[in-house]
Amino acid sequence: MSPSTAAGASVDVSALVRTRAHHPEAIAEAAARRVRRPLVGASGRLMIIAADHPARGALGVGKDPLAMADRADLLQRLCLALSRPGVDGVLATADILDDLLLLGALDGKVVMGSMNRGGLAGAAFELDDRFTGHRAEDLERLGFDAGKLLLRVDYDDPGSLATLYSTARAVDAMAERQLPVFIEPFLCRRSPEGLRNDLSADAVTRSIAIASGLGGTSAYTWLKVPVTENPDDMARVMETSTLPAVLLGGDIGDGKNGKNGKYGQGSQDADAVFEKWRGALQLPTVYGLVAGRTLLYPVDGDVADAVDTAVGLL
Repeated sequence: MSPSTAAGASVDVSALVRTRAHHPEAIAEAAARRVRRPLVGASGRLMIIAADHPARGALGVGKDPLAMADRADLLQRLCLALSRPGVDGVLATADILDDLLLLGALDGKVVMGSMNRGGLAGAAFELDDRFTGHRAEDLERLGFDAGKLLLRVDYDDPGSLATLYSTARAVDAMAERQLPVFIEPFLCRRSPEGLRNDLSADAVTRSIAIASGLGGTSAYTWLKVPVTENPDDMARVMETSTLPAVLLGGDIGDGKNGKNGKYGQGSQDADAVFEKWRGALQLPTVYGLVAGRTLLYPVDGDVADAVDTAVGLL
């Protein structure tokens, strides 16, 4: 990591902008220089920091609807998280990964590109989730290590079929290049409050079964799954597939169950999230955790402590 992005240091956004304006080729050059590592290291576990929410228009954290809109702040939090022991890598869209490449923050880290961000949060077409992010050929060209895609299925919305089809073809394209692809599947439904993911055991089981069968081979497919409403159901749910899996972090609380912090997260909510992860991480097919806002925007503002706590669960 370059001195400018050392843990706790501020990010010089003006320098990033100058490089982008005058030397755009520097991004590809940084990608070519990047020191790579195996997807799963010696620990046999994966701890990935997620930051692909902004490209879907999902900028809110807790009660702050634009918390992730400050790019310098987000990059600083990411650099700090990536500097912590036990953190293996990052999941993000091209713009954020390009910034991190220029900051020298990705050497020796797993780099996972976010592939479909077309289903904008709250849009009428949210479930027709087009692949508007990294393509398989982009990930191969940049020497990145994996891709991630979101698969939300609403049985009442025809847009889900287009996403299913596109997902299957993306799985094929990644497998052709022997690149791992992480599928994040949900069964969901619309409500007056917007799109809601069904985290019941039956729904998560069905979503895993659907995702596991997409494409011409599952050899390079991983799952990125939520913890069910009742964490005790996870052992049964994870019996649905032999694909390796990671847990997703999910949204943080709204502060109703504990002391409110800057971003409205209740401290008891955070504790409950960590406890849910703890049990599910012991299951044989679960290799690790991919978490974003819960760790990058903790109630007390201590990113390092939140990340270290999550790493400790592994």
